[in-house]
Amino acid sequence: MSLNKSVPEISSASTQHANPDYVGLVRFLIEPFLESPSSLSVDCERLNTNGRVWIRLAFEGADKGRVFGRGGRNIQAIRTLIQAIAQAAGQSANLDIYDSDTVTSRRESSSGSDRVKIKRGAPTRPSAKKAAPKFRSE
Repeated sequence: MSLNKSVPEISSASTQHANPDYVGLVRFLIEPFLESPSSLSVDCERLNTNGRVWIRLAFEGADKGRVFGRGGRNIQAIRTLIQAIAQAAGQSANLDIYDSDTVTSRRESSSGSDRVKIKRGAPTRPSAKKAAPKFRSE
């Protein structure tokens, strides 16, 4: 029994059968970071056999920095929220994020272990030790 009457009481049995609106939730969380929210594309696939949910996002590469945030804090907070909602519904959720450019895609999953970073530019060579400069003796 809840002491606060303004908040409805939710039983755990009703939470197990709930199907959250992941597309609406992701749009609500990501759109404030985008300059053009119409560029956001969200796809949600539910696998009923094992309770997994795959959420795929695509947006313009220029907005990538704002969505990920400093040190990935924004995207980690969004992932944590999606995982908590999925867990409350008895599911597990994976979040995949793609740039609009397929060459520089970055795949993010909710576990954080499937990160792939593609760097631009020429490959770097390991630097060899440089000899100390020789000075002429007078």
